[in-house]
Amino acid sequence: MLEHILAAPTRYLLFTGKGGVGKTSISSAVAVALADRGARVLLVSTDPASNLSEVLGTSLGGEPKQVAGVDRLFGLDIDPLAAAAAYRERVVGPYRGTLPPQVIAGIEEQLSGSCTVEIAAFDQFTELLADPRGFDHVVFDTAPTGHTLRMLSLPGAWTSYLDGNQVGVTCVGPLAGLTQQRARYRAALSALRDSGTATLALVTRPDAGALSEASRASEELAAEGLTNQLLVLNGVFPISASEPAGDPVAVAYASRQRSALATMPQSLGQLPREEVCLQQNPPLGPAGFRSLLAPGDTPTAPRPGGKTDERTLEAGFESLVESLVASRRGLVMTMGKGGVGKTTVAASLALAVARRGVPVVLSTTDPAAHLEQTLGDSDELPPALVVERIDPEAATAAYTAEVLTSAGARLEGSARDVLLEDLRSPCTQEIAVFREFAKTVARAEDRVVVLDTAPSGHTLLLLDAARTFRQEVSRRADELPVEVERLLDRLSDRDYTRVLVVTLAEPTPVHEAQALQEDLLRAGIAPMAWVINQSLLASATRDPLLAQIASHESRWFDVVRDLCQTVFVVPWQVTPPVGVAGLLTLAGQRLSGATRLAEPVPR
Repeated sequence: MLEHILAAPTRYLLFTGKGGVGKTSISSAVAVALADRGARVLLVSTDPASNLSEVLGTSLGGEPKQVAGVDRLFGLDIDPLAAAAAYRERVVGPYRGTLPPQVIAGIEEQLSGSCTVEIAAFDQFTELLADPRGFDHVVFDTAPTGHTLRMLSLPGAWTSYLDGNQVGVTCVGPLAGLTQQRARYRAALSALRDSGTATLALVTRPDAGALSEASRASEELAAEGLTNQLLVLNGVFPISASEPAGDPVAVAYASRQRSALATMPQSLGQLPREEVCLQQNPPLGPAGFRSLLAPGDTPTAPRPGGKTDERTLEAGFESLVESLVASRRGLVMTMGKGGVGKTTVAASLALAVARRGVPVVLSTTDPAAHLEQTLGDSDELPPALVVERIDPEAATAAYTAEVLTSAGARLEGSARDVLLEDLRSPCTQEIAVFREFAKTVARAEDRVVVLDTAPSGHTLLLLDAARTFRQEVSRRADELPVEVERLLDRLSDRDYTRVLVVTLAEPTPVHEAQALQEDLLRAGIAPMAWVINQSLLASATRDPLLAQIASHESRWFDVVRDLCQTVFVVPWQVTPPVGVAGLLTLAGQRLSGATRLAEPVPR
């Protein structure tokens, strides 16, 4: 297994993929295997929601540390927030005592955005590319994104901007800190684009949505010159294990994987491919990662599911649907990382409410979301349902034109050049989508609006802590839109906004959702409920392998119920939750037997 990687490994191995696909497990297994073969290896995580210390059984920090139980393997956790703080000080430090305090405060605020966090993590990442510290291989869990690479390849009008201006910085302000690092960044990008030096492993699962997103990432990174790619299919279900038992969940599980692989995007089908079988136990520690590459036999007897506290779990969304029907207005936001089923949950809720005659707008800010495919035949949709999407490219084009007409009309020479380059930055799209998001939120005054994938918790935190977007929008435009002005008040109003945090009963999705909730709470936005989606434990499967996997979900049920009083549980569905019938079943699913879940009561 993973022989394409291990046969002739490059010095730098980068594993990328959305949350929950198993990139930490795969990258850790490869790092352990390389170390066992005699190489000196450094395993690095650049993931803000990293659980590398947990899975390795070794507490890691900002400096390489020997991993217990594996000779020659060292681990390192890059903390993006700490990196961003150090990065901000490096940018701002030289100007303290030179520029007025209000200008320094403006620069610090400008550097508080998500772009800075990403660039700061990349800054430490490039240090390891420039100086691998004597390691034979450096294995990265989460590679740099196309967003970062595009930002680093901007032409450079900002180079002399801070030196010649004392009016603050633009949206590409984070790039001002790159001036002193330019040669190192050029060398890093060159190394990433060298197929003899770096390999990019796209980790995904045999699921149609995950494969589609992996294809998009592959094309985006290839466009930036990272062409030495391979595909790692994680969690492949051994079909033979399901056929003798005849368990309907297992048969459907295997069938769905076969269908997804048969319709895999062409761009992925052309890549070298590795497959890793679905594991009965989560790989933890060196022994677990060694077994991942040489798995044992499939279990022959079902394992019972763990115990769950039924008081805080609700099967289906009936209570939420009834509340929305009664109020006939308000915003519902499904939030969480890619691949957890936010789009399906959002579509299910919107359809259930609209079917009762309440006007509903179903929209999304996620460019990877496929609302039309999820909803199915449009002729079957209730007339009260309106389906939309916030198109990032259209929003950016409209916003760019508006800024050039307003703020741009007052600028000349180098100042206009900086604005033009500023508008080419990926940050511009973030602001443009943000404004459209604010407009969509405002529409919930007189109807129900269900929004799939709102801005991240990090962005919402900035709204409260520094009002970054409000100030950025007002700096570029002549007038601050009223929707932006009132956005945070609407989002923090529990009678107006219901936030659903969607997760899977697995470590990475739960950890990432927990970090999201913490950001939301700091911004004054309290989630109404969590949704544990695609639960095998709730499906009552009796297949030996799937039942064993289901038993591990109990731990994450316990974690989630401690984080939120109301928890909705959605079982793994034998019939895909697509189309009107499937989505309505999802919204009103009732369970039976040993995994029956009761209505929530106050804790």
